[in-house]
Amino acid sequence: MDSSANPKKVKLFDTTLRDGTQGSGVSLSVEDKLKIAQSLDRIGVHYIEGGWPGSNPKDEQFFKQGRELKLKQAKLTAFGSTRRKDKTAHQDPNLRAIVGVKTPVACIFGKSWDLHVVHALRSTLPENLNMISDSIRFLKSRGLEVIYDAEHFFDGFKANPEYALSTLKTAWQAGAGNLTLCDTNGGSIPSQIVNAFRTVTSFLPEASFGIHTHNDSECAVANAISAVEEGATLVQGTINGYGERCGNANLISIIANLKLKLNINCTGDKELTALTEVSRYISEIANFVPSAHQPYVGSAAFAHKGGVHVAAMARHSGTYEHIDPAIVGNQRRILISELSGQANILLKARELKLDFSKNSDALKNVIHAVKRMEQEGYQFEGAEGSFANLVRKAIGQHRTFFDLLSFRVSMEKNMRTGQDISLATLKLVVKGEERHTVSEGDGPVNALDNALRKALEEFYPSLKTVTLTDFKVRVINAEAGTKAKVRVLIESRDHKDKWGTVGVSENIIDASWHALVDSVEYKLLKEENGLTVQRKKRG
Repeated sequence: MDSSANPKKVKLFDTTLRDGTQGSGVSLSVEDKLKIAQSLDRIGVHYIEGGWPGSNPKDEQFFKQGRELKLKQAKLTAFGSTRRKDKTAHQDPNLRAIVGVKTPVACIFGKSWDLHVVHALRSTLPENLNMISDSIRFLKSRGLEVIYDAEHFFDGFKANPEYALSTLKTAWQAGAGNLTLCDTNGGSIPSQIVNAFRTVTSFLPEASFGIHTHNDSECAVANAISAVEEGATLVQGTINGYGERCGNANLISIIANLKLKLNINCTGDKELTALTEVSRYISEIANFVPSAHQPYVGSAAFAHKGGVHVAAMARHSGTYEHIDPAIVGNQRRILISELSGQANILLKARELKLDFSKNSDALKNVIHAVKRMEQEGYQFEGAEGSFANLVRKAIGQHRTFFDLLSFRVSMEKNMRTGQDISLATLKLVVKGEERHTVSEGDGPVNALDNALRKALEEFYPSLKTVTLTDFKVRVINAEAGTKAKVRVLIESRDHKDKWGTVGVSENIIDASWHALVDSVEYKLLKEENGLTVQRKKRG
């Protein structure tokens, strides 16, 4: 990373707790919002827009409890609109509610597009200017810092540039500390943002400008960065791009781009390393699966699969990575597949602390086995445990911890209660002793897992710390109908690590059994040989 900082100052304005909650499937409790606010402060956000006071009890409660948060630098910000056309600013309940929550900052939006003034507000263009001016002056008189959101600015600028500019001038003269231009419909592209910014910065050279973009044209982050390059000193966005319709500008990507591509110290180096953890933590709070392909922080953002790529990476990481993943708290991943070359196998084995010579027969055997097994339907992406076991077999470091004699799985449905009962019966030989166990479970795989643990935990107590955290089934060759093969991926974890294993069969129970056995063997071999997978941090 270039250490020479751009002297330009850019402040970060997060609206995950307000605009982000308008996204489909997003619902946050007060406690959720408080946790997110603390995480935002951790990555150096300057303004946290907590909600719209007066619109719902949840936002009122958040602001009440939010005053107790010990934020290092972030300022809680209340959101609202300009006064109603038939009220004075002093009478307007929306503005009074903003003052009532006692935040140091208010962000209010007003109309920039004449179409909205006439059809949405059913007002006149002069009266809209009065509404903007009166509202800002009222909030300023109560001691608040005011950020003015020029709603639909870019659409208004296209339709009636003279009037759109007059709304900005009115807001600035009334005392707004920042004029944030909003691409509310998300339909603009970077060249249009640039053209508008060049006009407004010439029109009001003394003013401070911000940018608020939506992602309906897949340009939200690019539009925000373009605005900064043209003079914006405040950038609004949401974590992971949550928001209405196609979402808002992703503040995670914006922060990384400003800091790493433009060398703008919008946040500190330490805060930057928390981006990945905070992104995934907020995903969990919002009950979303983190996007693997999200730039900078996704689990696939620095994943390398092609043999040519990995061979080059082994020589110099800059060949196929635009930054060091550790800078944003992420990590490099080497993926194993039928596309793997020698470099993939060696680097992945080294990552798993399994080292063997590049020219050894073992390496050739592993490459051959991977390609053959992938042809049969196996997939080693996300199945590091199975891959580690495969390597150990090739280099003579693998051993079995029990021998299976037989297993049987049955399911019974009680038609009166509707309850499903799965039962697994298992016969094993463990350390020379035969064990016969029977266990019930919430489904046949869970029953089989319970029976296996029951048989082994007496001999291998460390298995008590292992939990099965995910179970996925994929039909490989659907055209074969009921004779199709299935691939089962199991994710397990203990108090230190998380690992995946895979099994393939025409029988889903048999495939699950192989994945379960791989998981157990990986855990026990890991302990014997000090093998440790990189622990995945959580917020």
